[in-house]
Amino acid sequence: MAADAPRFGRMIPAMVTPFDDDRELDLDRAQALADRLIEGGSDAIIVNGTTGESPTVFYPQKMDLFRAVVSAVAGRVPVIANVGDNCTADTVDFASKVAPLGVDGLMCVVPYYNKPPQEGMYQHFRTIAGSVDLPIILYNIPGRCVVNMEADTTLRLARDCDNIVAVKEASGRMDQIERIIAEAPAGFDVYSGDDSATYDIMRAGGVGVISTIGNVAPARMKEIVDLCAAGEWERAAAANEALLPLMEGLFTTANPILVKEALKLIGFPVGGVRLPLVDATPEQSATLAQVMRQTGVLA
Repeated sequence: MAADAPRFGRMIPAMVTPFDDDRELDLDRAQALADRLIEGGSDAIIVNGTTGESPTVFYPQKMDLFRAVVSAVAGRVPVIANVGDNCTADTVDFASKVAPLGVDGLMCVVPYYNKPPQEGMYQHFRTIAGSVDLPIILYNIPGRCVVNMEADTTLRLARDCDNIVAVKEASGRMDQIERIIAEAPAGFDVYSGDDSATYDIMRAGGVGVISTIGNVAPARMKEIVDLCAAGEWERAAAANEALLPLMEGLFTTANPILVKEALKLIGFPVGGVRLPLVDATPEQSATLAQVMRQTGVLA
């Protein structure tokens, strides 16, 4: 079972990456967004994960983004850099360059497209962990990676690698998640990788969420995880139920299209998305605005 006070906290937004009108990095806006997320109660920030459009932000741009966010955050909360790739050697090389930038941890996704077997996943993550001193969060998301990292592999890594300290679980397999929570060594934290599963995962002993909706309504998501952590399950369930339509509504097309649209609707525009993603249609925006009003996120 994870410790009562997880090292990276409980509500960690996977921050979107702001772009300007030319779809170039908008580092000033990224710094302003980091401030907004901290003011909303975020316990840490993930930079350039899936929600941050990592596939279309190339290595030099990632470095610029990490530097800008670390500077803006100025030690107020941990900054976790997503460095995961589907090539082990590239990930090791990139992680070694990111580690000196002042980030507090790294996130690494299960290798995608090349469909490694479980032993390949183990060797991949163990090699990365052995190349850096920073704590590492594993990221299991079969919906994007095609392959699922099984509980045995996650638990093996948790036991064998001191700096593999957590997993972001987005497999949707509660039996697998419950087993990891039950059998993980002390201090290994299990985070929901899906906002809508957070209540159930925390009820099973998970510590919190690496959140998409945390970009849009950080204080509301923070309330849910704090109530869960306090064991106030009825109040947590009510708060979760009230926000659930937006948690689900943000995923009616590919993430983060609607997250960026939602930020625009609440008056904090962060630009559009890079191809091959496309910006929200007027119809998608209207439907999203309706859900945001229904959940009280938009007046």
